[in-house]
Amino acid sequence: QVQLVESGGGSVQPGGSLRLSCVVSGFTFSMAVMRWYRQAPGKERELVARISSSGGIINTIDSVKGRFTISRDNAKNTLYLQMNSLKPDDTAVYYCNLHTDWGADYWGQGTQVTVSS
Repeated sequence: QVQLVESGGGSVQPGGSLRLSCVVSGFTFSMAVMRWYRQAPGKERELVARISSSGGIINTIDSVKGRFTISRDNAKNTLYLQMNSLKPDDTAVYYCNLHTDWGADYWGQGTQVTVSS
């Protein structure tokens, strides 16, 4: 079955950096559009960044532009989210998402990111 396993979350001070990883198994990773979402306490889950199957098309939300970078290594079946200049508002559980051409969605278990002084 399709499995997504995130790692790399943690607690950092404002201005710090973290790199999230998401390893995918059970699916042809190189054919999948991949996304990072986040959900802060009391808020709805929001899309943070999206990357096409080849990595050639990338979209990020305005609030993280210039600070977060989504990337992928199709040889390693791994999705990344490099997060720099972290702010307290970035505190959330981060989820990776695999979206198929036929509309199915698969999710990881989530990884907690806490930004606090």
